[in-house]
Amino acid sequence: MKYLDEYRDPVLARRLLDELRQTATRPWRIMEVCGGQTHTLVRQGIDELLPAGMRMIHGPGCPVCVTPLETLDRAMAIAARPDVILTSFGDMLRVPGTDTDLLSLRARGADVRVVYAPMDAVRLAADHPEGEVVFLAVGFETTAPANAMAVLHAARLGLTNFSMLVSHVLVPPAMTALLDDPDCEVQAFLAAGHVCAVMGWTEYEPIAARYRVPIVVTGFEPLDLLEGILMAVRQLESGRSEVENQYVRAVRRSGNADAQDAVRTVFRVTDRAWRGIGALPDSGLELAQEYRQFDAARRFDVGGLCPVEDTQCIAGAILTGAKLPTDCAAYGTRCTPRHPLGAPMVSSEGTCAAFHAAGRTATRSTA
Repeated sequence: MKYLDEYRDPVLARRLLDELRQTATRPWRIMEVCGGQTHTLVRQGIDELLPAGMRMIHGPGCPVCVTPLETLDRAMAIAARPDVILTSFGDMLRVPGTDTDLLSLRARGADVRVVYAPMDAVRLAADHPEGEVVFLAVGFETTAPANAMAVLHAARLGLTNFSMLVSHVLVPPAMTALLDDPDCEVQAFLAAGHVCAVMGWTEYEPIAARYRVPIVVTGFEPLDLLEGILMAVRQLESGRSEVENQYVRAVRRSGNADAQDAVRTVFRVTDRAWRGIGALPDSGLELAQEYRQFDAARRFDVGGLCPVEDTQCIAGAILTGAKLPTDCAAYGTRCTPRHPLGAPMVSSEGTCAAFHAAGRTATRSTA
């Protein structure tokens, strides 16, 4: 295959579904840990076409959604300073903090700007030496190399007015935390192809072996996901628990060595809080000691923060796959993409946003 449309071929999709129905003998539970995969599964209705009883569990695969409330509140406190230009990817601007969001703060006069790459923020700092430029650096391993390169470039330029508010999270510790939960129903994982394009899949091999769960590195198009699900079911049916690679056109076992080197140079592994989930040990990245001068959390004293989650939002249960968006009493009523109570409804990778965009109704799930 060479063209994107070929990965959406309905004839091939039906063949894969037929083979899946012929292969599955039990109601398997498979989790995808990628918001992009979730949106494809829901938008294309793949999760509703699976064999009877089989269920896709939508995991914490949205980096915007798992960014802790304290980080958002800190970003807004920094953005409110008159000498600061706060930069971010666009999907962070409407994520609710305790009292407001970055878009509303911009409407009240804060200099909050959307950028399309962290290097844009570095250029902005070079062009505005009179002010402080802060980049809100969130994401999984996928975005860490670009953020690392931005820090390295700022250091080479000798910029003293550029910093990052870092909230990077790592996928394998989240998978381990889910599997350690005694109520966990996950029997296999689809691993995010873009994360593995950077990191490879060697980190997943001990997880597959220890917990005896198949893990299939999978792409993002409908045929990618159907094939990934089929590969996982074949392992489950045969009693295997290995890491397999469906996304062969983009991912190698060793990943991207140059990207990994940049991340290891700039960042160090640290404990990290996940919104709605809590603190997970060794599940995030922070700036290494040599680059702490670029740490916005250290540079700006915003005083004590008291983050308060909306009591109506069940984002934590949704992010761990314990509930579906349609299980939430606020879904589609008090919580909509225009007026979100939580990040999963506003983020372009959020599960609630995926369900709402697909027109899923708010009937309660019996799964």
